[in-house]
Amino acid sequence: MRQIFLLVGKELRLFVKDRSALALTFVIPVVLIYIFGYVFGVNQSGTSGPTGIPLAVVNPENSATAQAIVAALEKEKSFRVVRTAKDAKETEHVLTEAEVRQQMQNGSLRFALVFPGEEADNAFGVHVRFLNNPRNEIETQMVTGLVQKTIFTAAPQAVFQSLQKQATRAVGAPTMSAFNHNLAGAIAQAFGGDVAAIEKKIGQGDVGLSNQAPNDKASATGNFLDKLIKIDSEQVGVRQVKNPEATRTVGGWAMMFLLFSMSGAATSLFDEKKAGIFQRLLSTPVRRTHILWSKYLVGVIVGLVQLLVLFTAGHFLFGIDVTSNLGNLVLVCLAASIACVAFGMLLAAISPTAAAANGLGTFLILTMSAVGGAWFPTSFMPEFIQHLSRLTIVYWAIDGFLRVLYVGGNFVSLLPSIGVLLGVAAVVTAISVWRFNRGQIFD
Repeated sequence: MRQIFLLVGKELRLFVKDRSALALTFVIPVVLIYIFGYVFGVNQSGTSGPTGIPLAVVNPENSATAQAIVAALEKEKSFRVVRTAKDAKETEHVLTEAEVRQQMQNGSLRFALVFPGEEADNAFGVHVRFLNNPRNEIETQMVTGLVQKTIFTAAPQAVFQSLQKQATRAVGAPTMSAFNHNLAGAIAQAFGGDVAAIEKKIGQGDVGLSNQAPNDKASATGNFLDKLIKIDSEQVGVRQVKNPEATRTVGGWAMMFLLFSMSGAATSLFDEKKAGIFQRLLSTPVRRTHILWSKYLVGVIVGLVQLLVLFTAGHFLFGIDVTSNLGNLVLVCLAASIACVAFGMLLAAISPTAAAANGLGTFLILTMSAVGGAWFPTSFMPEFIQHLSRLTIVYWAIDGFLRVLYVGGNFVSLLPSIGVLLGVAAVVTAISVWRFNRGQIFD
């Protein structure tokens, strides 16, 4: 029995010293539980759903109804309302519809609410246009619902406030005040309540309308609000996609599997060292850099083929359109492959053993996939994680895939995504080569 306890103690000490094992056992589960809990459950503030999604607002007339809707949108945590932009001279000005459409075409903006210029305070009801770039189907559906809910909540009160003002100008304040008082008295007599409180609510335009009216009142209230509020939805900057959700998902999962493949291929360097292959190669006119670049190029080729095969499978299984913009898709896949190979090489360069490299790789790949948007939209996560997601190659690869498959973007529009991927690959590769030349893996 004593020997068993000694061996148990030895195993526990080895486990505690293995940082990769500790991370896989404790850190990754906590991180993933937090992210999935935030996305699909409820956070500590008691709310869930997307946060900080940019929503442009074009409001040329700036009517009272529009002001009330914009104020309600600004209170909604899911949105970050954008009403101004900066020109080439860094001068801030009010957004125009043309600027909004241009930003949606190039993919820098996804959602906008446009109030018609002819709207004024003397108009009955409200008519707005909701522009969207639905390259992420889940996010688009949720944002559309939130925008509609906010408008249907804020607009009726604003409209009735406007009607109160019009009626006051038409018949005079004393007559309108007397009308409100008599109406409040009738309501209090019929349904109960304090006359003064009811009269105050009527003056504020609080008519108690809701798009979720209960029981048999739902149909009548809904029909009335449909006449009072009109929302036209328009897609901007996207092509008609047969299977939007599969189009987004395939790229994310393809990146995760590519990262696993490339990290596994890079860590095979440890097996070759153990088998004595490097020593035999280095005894010939082959140099360390020759071995590294051969591994690098093979990884890029295999990675490119893997991504193209997965997208081709998505084409036949889910109808993803990969042929109409194939050239640019190949460019993004090539840049993503280079970045993933560089990531795998870095793992092998900084890890002392194959086990450590595999453990660290699993930790980083799962984390990057979760926060980078491979599994679900980044807007569903806390805002600080949304900022961190831009530090991952998964985020920029998916951004490039969506620009190609949804927007049908040209080479110029893909430069930000491709540039970041190649830039990260260049920096990481330089660090890896430096480490390999001074490390022990070839010795």
